[in-house]
Amino acid sequence: MNKEEITLLGFEIVAYAGDARSKLLDALNAAKDGDYQKAESLVDAANDCITSAHRAQTTLLQKEAEGEDLAFSVTLMHGQDHLMTTLLLRDLMKHMITLYQKGEN
Repeated sequence: MNKEEITLLGFEIVAYAGDARSKLLDALNAAKDGDYQKAESLVDAANDCITSAHRAQTTLLQKEAEGEDLAFSVTLMHGQDHLMTTLLLRDLMKHMITLYQKGEN
């Protein structure tokens, strides 16, 4: 893979992770409003975005495992950062949504 292809994968990861992040924050707001079905749906949609980001990431991992020397890309590094923080946010949102639900009971 050349640097341009790696950079494009980085943008793809940023886009999917960013979309997932937005959906997770919307899920928290839905839970705060008591709409747990919408919150769950948004978390599911965020998980779909995260899966897509992982697919892009896996493409790179496979290339490197095959011995290909991958070019450095700040955009890819940025994408990895977005994905990592989004994964953490997903875990926190699940707990926070649960706390909202338990607070109503």
